[in-house]
Amino acid sequence: MFGMTNPETALFMMCIFLFFVLLGFPIAFTLLAMGVGFGYFAYFTPDMTSIFDNRIFHLIINNTYSVMDNHVLTSVPLFLFMGYLVERAGIVSKLFFAIRLASHRLPASMAVAALVTCALFSTATGIIGAVVTLMGLLAWPAMIQAGYDKKFASGVICAGGCLGILIPPSIMLIVYAVIAQLSPLRLFAAAMLPGLLLAFLYICYAIGLAMWKPHLAPKPKAEEIPEKSVIIREVIISFVPLFTLIILVLGTILGGLATPAEAAAVGAFGAIVLAYFYRTLKWEAFKESVFLTAKTSAMIMWLFIGSWTFASVFSYLGGHEIFEHFFKSLDLEPWQFLVITQIIIFMLGWPLEWTEILIIFVPIFLPLLKTFGVDPYFFAMLIALNLQTSFLTPPMAMSAYYLKGVQKKNVELMDIFKGIMPFLLIVVIAMIIMYNFPGLALWLPTALFGPA
Repeated sequence: MFGMTNPETALFMMCIFLFFVLLGFPIAFTLLAMGVGFGYFAYFTPDMTSIFDNRIFHLIINNTYSVMDNHVLTSVPLFLFMGYLVERAGIVSKLFFAIRLASHRLPASMAVAALVTCALFSTATGIIGAVVTLMGLLAWPAMIQAGYDKKFASGVICAGGCLGILIPPSIMLIVYAVIAQLSPLRLFAAAMLPGLLLAFLYICYAIGLAMWKPHLAPKPKAEEIPEKSVIIREVIISFVPLFTLIILVLGTILGGLATPAEAAAVGAFGAIVLAYFYRTLKWEAFKESVFLTAKTSAMIMWLFIGSWTFASVFSYLGGHEIFEHFFKSLDLEPWQFLVITQIIIFMLGWPLEWTEILIIFVPIFLPLLKTFGVDPYFFAMLIALNLQTSFLTPPMAMSAYYLKGVQKKNVELMDIFKGIMPFLLIVVIAMIIMYNFPGLALWLPTALFGPA
């Protein structure tokens, strides 16, 4: 290995990392181990006085401090706490019930209610596992009991649960802002219309399929629908307060009145008030929310530290330069560059999670944006849409495994995969629409904050 040139070592490092990930090793610590092992080689000098007199250890300390000291990342645990509290306090189940009643006249009304609930709940938490798991326990059995096709119901839950990656305030966008050194406020504004577009396309597909094949999504029986006054009361009690909280959080961010961290603090406090208002907040649920917030935050931060260490060593060895020279040598048109990068991101979504894709691979493409004249915010939205597929693409579709985990004996994994496929195609259609109409991503940030 010591006889290799540095770029060869960088590529060898990447191959070893992917090999260990496919074997099932914990990704954060695999990244850290690869970073330390190859970093020790990269920074080795003959005059070192001791084994710890190597710059790789200083790099890890600096990366750890940078993650802890980053004011943008402060919002991550606060948004997580808001989401877990909303989930544990039973607010989402009330929300789903209210939307289900309000949309009873629509074809596939329960699927529509599940997708709208997923979109709203996604604004409270960006953790995909939490949304898919909760909706898999809440909405999936209700749909099956109402006579819905298992494949269709599974696709709705898995696809709807992934909207949290895209719809602000998304944790993924906060992470992207840190990596690409972009404004999180502009990223949130840029993601609003593409996120709503994708949710709208999902809903249109569900309604269209139910109109074409009514047996896949039967209409509710007349005796199951309460009086209009009851429906209005449920919507006011269950939908309006949470929707108001979400608008308050997003409105203060997009209006420039608060930073993401300040808005997240307001959201977390608002979730406590809502839980108290509904009288559903038990001490055990509160403790569980705090514990899960600490656990998930620690996982994300260690992923950051491991990924940054890996990426720093990979770049130092010349790994990023290989890709940069490769793309420049192809003499590509901007659209060809975008297509190739999105195909690479799509394929990386099979074995990897979005954090590793963002922290290790996205920095490879960022320096090339200026070369090809691509707007960084537009590129960010293409990646945000594309990362939906990393949770929906078999055989590593994590959302399918989350659903299978809570409905073990009730549905086969192959049925979930079959149900997901149409939604996967919809994501690709949404990307094509956004590519042809870049204003979907660029109009709102320009309107709110002026030219970048």
